[in-house]
Amino acid sequence: MKKKLIIIGVILFILIFLVGLFFYLRIRFAKIEVELKSDLTVPIRSNAKYSDFLIHINGTLLEDHPIDTSKIGPQTIEIHFKNENHIKVKYQFTIEVVDKEPPIAWLKTQYTLYQGSSDDFFDSIMCADNYDSNPVCGVEGNYDMNTIGEYPLEFVAKDFSGNETRRHFTLHIIEKPTGGNSSNQSGSKTQTDFLEVVKTYKKENTEIGLDISHWQGDVDYEALKNAGVEFVILRVGTSNGMDGDYILDKKFIQNITRANEVGIPVGIYYYSYANNMKRAEQDAKWVLEQIKDYQVDLPIAFDWENWASYNEFHLSLFGLSDMAETFMSVISNAGYEGMLYSSKSYLEQIWYPTRYKTWLAHYTSQTNYNGDYEYWQLCSDGVISGIQGDVDIDIRYKK
Repeated sequence: MKKKLIIIGVILFILIFLVGLFFYLRIRFAKIEVELKSDLTVPIRSNAKYSDFLIHINGTLLEDHPIDTSKIGPQTIEIHFKNENHIKVKYQFTIEVVDKEPPIAWLKTQYTLYQGSSDDFFDSIMCADNYDSNPVCGVEGNYDMNTIGEYPLEFVAKDFSGNETRRHFTLHIIEKPTGGNSSNQSGSKTQTDFLEVVKTYKKENTEIGLDISHWQGDVDYEALKNAGVEFVILRVGTSNGMDGDYILDKKFIQNITRANEVGIPVGIYYYSYANNMKRAEQDAKWVLEQIKDYQVDLPIAFDWENWASYNEFHLSLFGLSDMAETFMSVISNAGYEGMLYSSKSYLEQIWYPTRYKTWLAHYTSQTNYNGDYEYWQLCSDGVISGIQGDVDIDIRYKK
């Protein structure tokens, strides 16, 4: 009996082994036909999926996953598909995530300096790259700050991937004037009457408002409401530079308390010096802490305007937009609406598109900005009863 059981066991083992070997060989030698595209590169931060690189497979792709294109470099892709014999097979190939976008060099075509000036001003020329947080930037050409003359020069920006931008400009060194006031002040100060803005821009789908900070002093909110102000966006504060202590706007508590009392809807903006996503997150949490005891019905804006010192922040353009997204995401997760504030030129050339609302700054009577925006800051020289001095006037486009 024992011998019989052993024989049966051996036979079962052999059968199982043969079945396993059959399926192994079936899969091992399954027919695989894959034809790839000749170009296996994909731009950084672009939308791509497995099928984008396939011309032909002898079967049906089982999963068409999106590809992580957040980092430059090679990436191994493994696809799974069933061939024409319904056998599940896999195939690997390598793609390359690349950066082909040249850096941005933000400068004028002409610069004029006095004889003997420092050439440190070159450092303030904005030099930024989409991916590289530290592009190599500098000036090529000969010049002498101590010698009067006209110097044709070239500003060169090169990123980690070898992409390069060259911009020609002319440096004029002129004699420094002696005595007197060398400034040439011409023209008169302009003013934009709030009531005229209401007449021009008030429609069924618009609201007219102001953005206010401590620069407007003690504001009479009852007078603003009587004048037709339909909303205000209040400056909550800023920080003392990068990684500096937070600073509450000197008039914020007074402003938001009075606006709430008279029933003017309130939005918020925060002037940020963030240089990474962690700091942007901290900024948002600080803002939430300051407004928690007040009524805030309108968006909370991320206001980042450190363009003159941009190079000091060591930020890629992706990094800059990621910071804004981080700030607005924290705001959104807390139950408020996030919003990005910026001027037309920077929205068009610097910021990447956001899924949050946009507050456009463009001082003109008719903006030609083509992007989406819900708020438009149309001037900084507004005048209205209830505020001594100038104030920004804004239009809200209701959806």
